[in-house]
Amino acid sequence: MGISENAAYIKGLFEGYELDKASKEGRIISELLTLVADMADKINALEADNKELHEYVEELDHDLGELEEEVYFYDEDEDEYDDYDDLNDFDDEEFDEDFEDGYYEIECPSCGDIVCFDESLDVEDLVCPACGEKIGDVEICDGNCAECDEDCE
Repeated sequence: MGISENAAYIKGLFEGYELDKASKEGRIISELLTLVADMADKINALEADNKELHEYVEELDHDLGELEEEVYFYDEDEDEYDDYDDLNDFDDEEFDEDFEDGYYEIECPSCGDIVCFDESLDVEDLVCPACGEKIGDVEICDGNCAECDEDCE
């Protein structure tokens, strides 16, 4: 028996015993039964909403699983998943063409690691991601300085 059926059964008992609804106790019991019936209706509505949301989440989970299969591929040789944004998956020439303009590489004076950045970053605040040290004064060659070779750019 569900909540609504239990609330209706108790209300039926109250009416069957023919308690005086005008008495203090009868009025309180009557109001409590009305409250219980309202609560049962709300709980039923919440259960229905919860069931609908659960089905929707299951559908989203299924769709997300399909999307993950599209974005990630399973490498049977290495027995693990690999994603497409791994630079080893791209052709280096294609990668260089995408970042040809405004893309710079410098060697960190502290750790010797190569730091790559583009012109959107403020060179004065450039920090090495490997060692965390500020790289300091960086001059970006535009091909017009005295120290440049003919093949500068």
